Amino acid sequence: MSEGSISQEEIDALLSGVDVGGIGSGGSFSSGPEVSIDVPTLQNFANGMKDKLSDVLKNMTQQDVSCGAPVVETAGRDQLLAKVPEVVIAVMADYSAGLGGDHLFLMPSELATKLVGFINQEENPALDDMGLSVISEVISAFSGSEITELSKSGKLPGLATNPPEAVNQPKAMIRMPQGNFGLFSYPVTLAGETYTIWEAVSAPVADGMAKALGGGVQAAPAMDAGSANMPDAGAGMAQPQMGGMQQPQMMGGMNMGQPQMQIGGMGMGMQQPQMMGGAMMGGMNMGQPQMMGGMPMQTPPNVQSLQFPNFVQGVSSAEQGNISLIMDVFMEMTVELGRTKKTIKDILGLGEGTIIELDKLAGEPVDILVNHKPIAKGEVVVIDENFGVRVTEILPSLEHVTSSM
Repeated sequence: MSEGSISQEEIDALLSGVDVGGIGSGGSFSSGPEVSIDVPTLQNFANGMKDKLSDVLKNMTQQDVSCGAPVVETAGRDQLLAKVPEVVIAVMADYSAGLGGDHLFLMPSELATKLVGFINQEENPALDDMGLSVISEVISAFSGSEITELSKSGKLPGLATNPPEAVNQPKAMIRMPQGNFGLFSYPVTLAGETYTIWEAVSAPVADGMAKALGGGVQAAPAMDAGSANMPDAGAGMAQPQMGGMQQPQMMGGMNMGQPQMQIGGMGMGMQQPQMMGGAMMGGMNMGQPQMMGGMPMQTPPNVQSLQFPNFVQGVSSAEQGNISLIMDVFMEMTVELGRTKKTIKDILGLGEGTIIELDKLAGEPVDILVNHKPIAKGEVVVIDENFGVRVTEILPSLEHVTSSM
């Protein structure tokens, strides 16, 4: 790690939970059992959605937009990082009803800038909060078209997503779905330039989408452990041998062909030891199953209660060791006095002396944000001739910090 900064590989490794010293050692991150993804069904869905995407972009930009043949594949974090540029516009639109899981859109900053410029009719658009809200509206319109298509089958009633939220940040800071996920790649041509819009959905979401479309990968039925090796009732059973003596076959619960032993000229039958629950009552375990009607009786399984581990909130020692490596990395901290929403007409009518009413009351604590994510609240103070903010409340959840990194 260099002074005051860390390399891209180190950032990727830290955010993936891999020790920096083991980047090349093949460390892996496990997120539970993988869910199979029906790629052909999702490919047919994407082929139909490409026209919807071009219609959305045409209507919003009033420009000639075309969408090429999309590609659907199963990918992981490393594969997606290799496809996208270093800085991207990420839009989270996680499903909140009908399906549950991550839903992420990515696009190059150049494409986002052009979209904002055409939609707002600006020559030099900026990807500030207003520009990012425009991108969020674009994704919201396309996501709504997807919901309409997926809801036609009636298998996903009430399907909905959270309001899309766009951010402009390095690709290593993007919160991606864990494990393998479904990746849609839509090539888009706007103003003579071709770009790609990526859509990533977690494996459970991809599986739910495929099933709603009439597909989906069917899991193999689980085989009962007790019946996995059950022989056919009409088939002969080879009995185990012991001491060179073949065990007699059982038929109808009767011992057939019992061997006899001659002692002193007298015939003495060897009594077959009684079997119970697979154990010989004479003290010797033959491993012989109990017989009833010529068929072996299955021994009842040993059922025990499943013990779940306690989930302890907090950061593990390994994560603490990783996060210490980026303690000297600078992050943007801002204080937000308030917000409001205005129509484009109202914004164009702003002039000197215009008063903008915010959504906060006078004297109400201001929000303290790190990388546009709220982490605390405070009150405005004056230090000499400079403004400052005194922290009055730290937001309780650590998710606000981790989501901004």
